Amino acid sequence: MMQNTAMKTIPHAESVAPLLQLGAIARGVPQNDPYPYLMVSNTLRAEDAPAIKRDFPDIQKSGYLPLSLLARQGAFDALLNDLEGPDLAEILSDKLGLDLRDKPRMITVRKWSAGNDGRIHNDGEAKIATSLLYLNETWPQGDGGRLRVLRSKGSFDNTAAEVPPVYGTFFAFARTEDSWHGHKPFTGERRVIQITWLRSWEDYNRKEKRGRVSFLLKRLLSSSYEG
Repeated sequence: MMQNTAMKTIPHAESVAPLLQLGAIARGVPQNDPYPYLMVSNTLRAEDAPAIKRDFPDIQKSGYLPLSLLARQGAFDALLNDLEGPDLAEILSDKLGLDLRDKPRMITVRKWSAGNDGRIHNDGEAKIATSLLYLNETWPQGDGGRLRVLRSKGSFDNTAAEVPPVYGTFFAFARTEDSWHGHKPFTGERRVIQITWLRSWEDYNRKEKRGRVSFLLKRLLSSSYEG
């Protein structure tokens, strides 16, 4: 069985305690309209924000990158350890009515959004559930970049909930046949960690390979334009 092989952790001089406030997530109230989801604010302490920002990877491209392409250090590594632990899977299994305890977990990280990101979509069947932890200190006025829970695929107008992408907001949802979601266009910095539970390690390996190929293609295209 293949396990998550993220890049070697870079130790930081200071000791970093667990950061994710699992108790806040456990106290969250799940919703079922139009599909099972959970949205919780204040899952991170305000005093930890500078350290998390300092140790966040220096990502230059838009899109989600797999952990295997990123360096882990300091507060960012401590936060990832919390997200990788069994307690989060236990809590979300209860909240979303799923069994995530022994399922492969893929973590990907975004720093930048492009204008064509966020189109309305439903995740593929390989995904069982997805959660997002936002790390942006503030967010500009307007609705761009704010993830929406949608009742249909046709329009952003039929919205059940909107997720503010600000520091400490945690959002998780079950993949169903109608778990439509997306956000209106936004170009700029949009820090978020995505945790996805998958059906099998075969699915994990396939998505890991796809993420690496996508990153390499973006880097090649960027080099071509710059040259």
